[in-house]
Amino acid sequence: MDLIYPEFYDRFAAFLRALEGRKIVVIAHARPDGDCIGSQVALSRVLKTLNLDVICANPDPVPRRLAFAVGDTPIVRFDGLPAGDYTAIYVDCADQVRAGDRFKARFPTPFANIDHHLSNIGYAEHNFIDVGSAATAEILAGLFIDHHLVIDAQAAQALYTGIATDTGQFRFHSTSRRTFLIVAELMARGAQPAAAAAELYERETAGKLQLLQRFLASFRHECDGRVCIGTLPEGIYQETGTSAEDTEGLVDYARSIDGVEIGVLIEQNAGAIKASLRAKDPAYRVDQVAGRFNGGGHACAAGLNVKNITIADFQAQLVAALAEQIAAVDAVKKSS
Repeated sequence: MDLIYPEFYDRFAAFLRALEGRKIVVIAHARPDGDCIGSQVALSRVLKTLNLDVICANPDPVPRRLAFAVGDTPIVRFDGLPAGDYTAIYVDCADQVRAGDRFKARFPTPFANIDHHLSNIGYAEHNFIDVGSAATAEILAGLFIDHHLVIDAQAAQALYTGIATDTGQFRFHSTSRRTFLIVAELMARGAQPAAAAAELYERETAGKLQLLQRFLASFRHECDGRVCIGTLPEGIYQETGTSAEDTEGLVDYARSIDGVEIGVLIEQNAGAIKASLRAKDPAYRVDQVAGRFNGGGHACAAGLNVKNITIADFQAQLVAALAEQIAAVDAVKKSS
C-alpha cells in the first residue's frame, strides 16, 4: 500500500523521535465532538504503545454519546491535570483559544498541532495540518498506518468515530477515496461502524427531541430562502433538561431543506451567543463568514462566539454577512 501522507512521513518520524522521554498531554477543544474525542483518544493510545507517558485533558466533559469511543482511556479536565512538565499536543484545534485560556496559559508554546481546519495557521513547533482531509482523525489514522504503528480496537473505533461524524456519515464534500481506504484499514483493526452508529444516532433522550422540536419551530428563511436560521433562546437547556452537547447535529436540519444553501443555528446561553454555520457547497466558504466575527472552521462548516450583543442585533449582522457572501459567490458563478 502506498503512503497515505507521504508529505508528512519524514516529519512525523522525527516528531515521534522527539517525544522520547517526555510526559505528554493531548489537548482537545471545548464542547468536544466526535473528531475531537476520537483523535485525542487514538493518539494517546498509540503513543502509549511506544512506552510514552501520555494523558488526555479537556476543557469540557466528554459528551454522553461519545463515551463509547473513549473506553478505558483516561481523560481529565484541566483541574485534574497533574503538576509537572508536560509536552502539549493539540488535536482538532484551529487555534489554542478553542481549548480555553487556562490551557493556553499553562502551555504557551505547544509542541505539536494536528488539525484539518482552514483557519489553522500552524501555531506549534510541529504542525501536521491538511485541510483536504475530512477529519483530524483521518490524518492521524493515515500517519499511524504509514508508520506501521499499533492501532488497537479501541483506537480504531475512536478514529472511525472521528471520521464518520466529521463527514456527516460520509455525506459531505470532504469525503474522498482516501477516506474509505482508511476506514477499511480501521475496520481491519477492530472498528465497528454499526456499533458506532447505534451509540451516536440511536440513543437520543426525550429532552433532545424537545430541543429539536423547539429549534424546528423557530426556523426563519432569509436571503430569498437560501439561508435558514433556527434559534435556541436563553434558558432552553433548563426547560428541556438538556445541555449544550445536545445541540450536536441540529443545524443540519436547517441546511437539509430543499433550496436552502446555508443552515444556521444560533443559541444564547449564559449571556453569550454561539452560532454554527453549515453550507451545502464549499464555494460559500462559511469559514470566512464566521471569520468576520472572530470565528472559523471549514468551507462548509464553521462556528463563532460573540458577547455583548443582543441576539436580534447579531442575527441582523449575520444575515447581512451571509447575503454578501452569497452575492459574491453568485457573481463568480455568473462570470465563469
